[in-house]
Amino acid sequence: MTTMRVARPLLFQITLLLFSTRLPLVVCGNGHLETPGRNEIVHLPGHTIENSHQLPLPHTYITPEQLPKAFDWGNVNGVSYLTGSRNQHLPQYCGSCWAHGSLSALADRIKIARNSSIPKSDIHLSVQHVLNCGGKVAGSCHGGSATGTYEFIQQNGYVAYETCQPYMACSNESQWGFCPHVDTTCQPQNICRNCGMKYVLFDNQCTAIPSDRIPNASIAEFGTISLSDNNNIHAIKAEIYARGPVAAGVNGKPLHVYHGGVYKNQTADKHNTHIVSIVGWGVNDENDNVSVEYWIVRNSWGEYWGEKGFCRIQLGHNICGIEHKIVWATPGRFTVGARGASQRYVDPSSNNNNDRMALQKGR
Repeated sequence: MTTMRVARPLLFQITLLLFSTRLPLVVCGNGHLETPGRNEIVHLPGHTIENSHQLPLPHTYITPEQLPKAFDWGNVNGVSYLTGSRNQHLPQYCGSCWAHGSLSALADRIKIARNSSIPKSDIHLSVQHVLNCGGKVAGSCHGGSATGTYEFIQQNGYVAYETCQPYMACSNESQWGFCPHVDTTCQPQNICRNCGMKYVLFDNQCTAIPSDRIPNASIAEFGTISLSDNNNIHAIKAEIYARGPVAAGVNGKPLHVYHGGVYKNQTADKHNTHIVSIVGWGVNDENDNVSVEYWIVRNSWGEYWGEKGFCRIQLGHNICGIEHKIVWATPGRFTVGARGASQRYVDPSSNNNNDRMALQKGR
C-alpha cells in the first residue's frame, strides 16, 4: 500500500518550530521577555536621508499659547483616534521596535485624516513588508530606525496594509526560532499575498496579489525634531497636536520595570536603544502642588505591559532620552475603497484644512 504525505499548513509548521526551538531570552522584572543587552536602533548604510520636507512645520504656525494644557489623541472629547496596540515579540522575539513605533504613528495619522473613530476600520501598516524588503535602508529583526523606515517607504512608493502581509517576527538574515524555515525575501508574494487550500492533500498554496490591487499607504514628507533644536518641546507638542503621534527613541532598560504612573527618574540612562510613539501629553498635580507634565507614550510590548501598553514619562528633562530625537511623517495617499480607490492627505498647513483644527479644539 502506498502512503501519501499530507503537506502541513505553514502556520502548523511554524507552531511546531516555535515550541521546539530555544531562543536566547531572559525574563525581566515585569515578566517581559527580551534578549539581554540589545540595542534595537541601528542606522543602516543604505539610509541616507533623515529629513525630506518642504511644507511649513506646525511650530511655525501654532504658538505655545494656542496649545492646550493637555492633549491626547487617544481621548479627543471621549473619542480615540489611535490604532490598536501591537506586540513586536509575538509570535517570537524580533527587534523591530523601530518599525512598530514609526508605522503605528503613521497609521494613527491616517486614521486622524480619515476622521474615523470606528475601531473596526483601523488601518494597520505591514511591519513584515518593511522587514522583507527594507533590510538595506529601514532595518531587520536585529534593529533599524524610524527615519530609515520612512525613507524606505518614500523610496519604495508605498507600504502595504497588514492584511497583505501579517507580522511573522522574522527578517531574511534572522536565525531565531522558525525564521530559517520561512521565506522573507523581497518578492511579490512577500509583499502582498493570499493563500488558498487545495482539496487534494490539503496543500497550502499562496499567490501574489497584483500590484494594482495592493492596499497601501505612501509618505509625502518626513523629518526629525532634535534635542538641540530651539524650543524643541513646543515643536514636539505642535507636531503632535497638528498632525498626530510621532516616533521617539528612548532607553528601553527602565521600561522593563515600569508598572504605572509618571516616570520621573532624571538620572536614568538617556542613550536611545528602543523606539516608541508619543501620542500626546498631560499634567499631574503632585501633593506639593507642583505640576508635573508628562508625555503619553505607546510601547510595542503588548497591552499586558505598563498602563495597558502605554506609559507616562515626565517631559522637559529628556528622561530616558525621549526628547533626543523625534521622528514624524505625513501620509501621501492611502487606500480607502474598492479597486484601489485612495484618499489624499491634506496637511494642516493648508488653508483648506480647517476641519482638522476644529477636531482638536472639539468643535
